[in-house]
Amino acid sequence: MLQNDKDTIVAIATATGRGGVGVVRLSGENLSAYIEGIIGRKVSPRQASYCRFLDSAGSTIDEGVALYFPAPNSFTGESVLELQGHGGMVILDSLVQRCVSLGARVARPGEFSERAFCNDKMDLAQAEAIADLIDASSVEAAKSAVRSMQGEFSKLINQLVEEMIQIRIYVEAAIDFPEEEIDFLQDEKLFSNLDKLSSDISRVLEKAQQGSLLKDGLTLVLAGRPNAGKSSLLNSLAGNDTAIVTSVAGTTRDVLREKIVLNGLPLNIVDTAGLRDTDNEIEAEGVRRAWREIEAADQILFIVDSTQDSVPELESVWPEFFDRYPSSNQQLTLVLNKIDLSGLAPGAVPGAQKTFAISVKEQTGFDTLVDHLQKSAGFLGHSEGLFSARRRHLVSLENALNLITIGIAQLRDAGAGELLAEDLRQAQKELSEITGLFTSDDLLGRIFSSFCIGK
Repeated sequence: MLQNDKDTIVAIATATGRGGVGVVRLSGENLSAYIEGIIGRKVSPRQASYCRFLDSAGSTIDEGVALYFPAPNSFTGESVLELQGHGGMVILDSLVQRCVSLGARVARPGEFSERAFCNDKMDLAQAEAIADLIDASSVEAAKSAVRSMQGEFSKLINQLVEEMIQIRIYVEAAIDFPEEEIDFLQDEKLFSNLDKLSSDISRVLEKAQQGSLLKDGLTLVLAGRPNAGKSSLLNSLAGNDTAIVTSVAGTTRDVLREKIVLNGLPLNIVDTAGLRDTDNEIEAEGVRRAWREIEAADQILFIVDSTQDSVPELESVWPEFFDRYPSSNQQLTLVLNKIDLSGLAPGAVPGAQKTFAISVKEQTGFDTLVDHLQKSAGFLGHSEGLFSARRRHLVSLENALNLITIGIAQLRDAGAGELLAEDLRQAQKELSEITGLFTSDDLLGRIFSSFCIGK
């Protein structure tokens, strides 16, 4: 829950640990007492001032640079003071405690960004983009987060909302003033505008899906029977010996995770224990965990030793999987490994769906498999013009698109202008939740609490 108090807040704004420079940030309505107490003199707004940082007795805590931004021309919209000193945690903690002794309180995670949002310095999508930029796992993800932070995503959403408002004005005026005799069913311009709105939402949704992939990546689970080459494939993709590889069946007994970027697509690779019935308690627990990861996967690579089983049919190779998850065929790709021994040709297997032959040992067949993963994820392979997006943004866009589709059908099939008006109202609310115009405090609280302290 958002706390719209007027307390002066303070936090260390740099990462935990040793560093050349450390930053302590304050934000509040009036910081003159803090400037006088810590610096001992006035500082010029928006100019770097080299000074000593003083304790209550006037002794020096540290020396560094002070930056003062009077309200409303600051990140939070309040007066902001940044103390940039040496990056030792003892020094930074001492500065924070000095600020607390003067009346400040330690900021909650994300409270600086929260105040920027509450003071209309940025909308919610822009605020979330700050956290996404900090957490970016690739250059492409960082670029897309910057675009969102600069308002590109918000601009598109606001354009959709404005487009929807114009349609709502027309529809609701026709309902409220029937004497004007506006005939919905005969107004092709209305249907044209609704179709255009639907298409525009679809285009933004497609871009948002790409941005979400860049942010969150694709969770790829490597599954299969023991000694099929799962761990070897993980090591090969990761470029290091993350997993222990031996000829002993059941070597991998726990879940192993590795994050990589493959041709611009972030991958969260999960290696699992070999699937088989076993009396070994430890291995059996590994198998249970493997099934749990399979359930949560975006994509599953079922690795098969092609020297033992080269049948390119998923149901034949792994019937127990389809018995357990009959609807998961869309997520599953069959990978025939060890073709250096079986003699199969690398790449897509002719006549088989989503089946690829590779050799982890000789690094063959990988390009075709990677291309397939990108296409399966809907990844276009470039980040130009993309912006950072979260799962909640996708849900809101999908809900808005669905509401528009339903509204058009209700108007065309039943002449139900009132129902169309309600669907448009709900769709506008869905879009406005993306930027935070109509968003519950509970949701805002959850979003900002996930930020790092000092931001």
